[in-house]
Amino acid sequence: MEKLPPQRSSEGLLSAARADEALEDARQLPHGAARTEALRKAGMLRNAADKHGLVFAPKGRPAK
Repeated sequence: MEKLPPQRSSEGLLSAARADEALEDARQLPHGAARTEALRKAGMLRNAADKHGLVFAPKGRPAK
């Protein structure tokens, strides 16, 4: 994992960790309504982390 600059808030780091964990949990669910809802919630957590200043680079592309 990359080191983040010191100005990142601990709340932002916790939000990012929750988003990553929720996404991994959602991906392990079988296809269906429960998985769809879990993926939506993971997306909302990721958006919350973005609001705290964390930026997620698209997969396969380097961070700017």
